Amino acid sequence: MKILFVCLGNICRSPTAEVVFRAVASGEAPDIVLEIDSAGTAGYHVGEPPDRRTRQAAARRGYDLSALRARVVEPRDFENFDLILAMDRENLSALERRAPPHARDRLRLFLEFAPEVGITEVPDPYYGGPNGFEDVLDLIEEASRGLIEHLRRQTRAA
Repeated sequence: MKILFVCLGNICRSPTAEVVFRAVASGEAPDIVLEIDSAGTAGYHVGEPPDRRTRQAAARRGYDLSALRARVVEPRDFENFDLILAMDRENLSALERRAPPHARDRLRLFLEFAPEVGITEVPDPYYGGPNGFEDVLDLIEEASRGLIEHLRRQTRAA
């Protein structure tokens, strides 16, 4: 299963989701073979590392984002990934506009896998305070566990 996480600039939410989901999957579902990546719908930060505040918040929880560099969603991503998870509706809409018709069923909101959190979008912490980055981590950890459970159900059904 190949999964792509997507936000606007690929420096806050989607790289966090990439690293957190990878950690959760390796700890809770090492038997599920996964390829995980992240990208942005806008090219504002291509080649840059994740935002300093994102890296710091993640590091406090034991996640290392230092090796990641921002990139933009490319046309081949719609062919290469089985599931493309947007952090919010704006980015989901951007993906829907770019995706070929046969790939649109691969597009979803990440928080669909965490209905218990009571919201559908991971808020962008970029212009907020430091607690925003912690809140994003909470949401992403919850959705990561939900996504693992979804993948387990799919595996059992197959």
